[in-house]
Amino acid sequence: MTARLVPYLNFPGNTREALTFYQSVFGGELLFNTFADFGVSEMPADGIMHAELTGDELSLAASDAMPGDEAGWGTTRIYLAVMGDEFGKLEGWFTALAEGGEVAVPLERQVWGDVYGQVRDRFGLEWMFNISAPA
Repeated sequence: MTARLVPYLNFPGNTREALTFYQSVFGGELLFNTFADFGVSEMPADGIMHAELTGDELSLAASDAMPGDEAGWGTTRIYLAVMGDEFGKLEGWFTALAEGGEVAVPLERQVWGDVYGQVRDRFGLEWMFNISAPA
């Protein structure tokens, strides 16, 4: 038996667009299930009831927000953290996520020796990158 933690994201009606973008950045397999697929007639037929992006290095799940929930339920701030030692790959991800978004902290070497940066993507998600210094 296995267990894993998977971020489950909720978008205001643009889940398909968001996860298609993340697939273009990270690669992986993408699956969409609409409300119509499950016979939910109270929701837009083409709305995303559940989506999954899975790959060797990433798993994300998501859905469209229910009507009225688009603004969220609170003020909890969440960052998606990307950590590793493949500088070229992670720098490419950072750059791709920054397109149409905003770099809060540019990728720069930090006092702990690693390269760190923060970016808010075009969908409003905040990402932290920590790229380990070579041994």
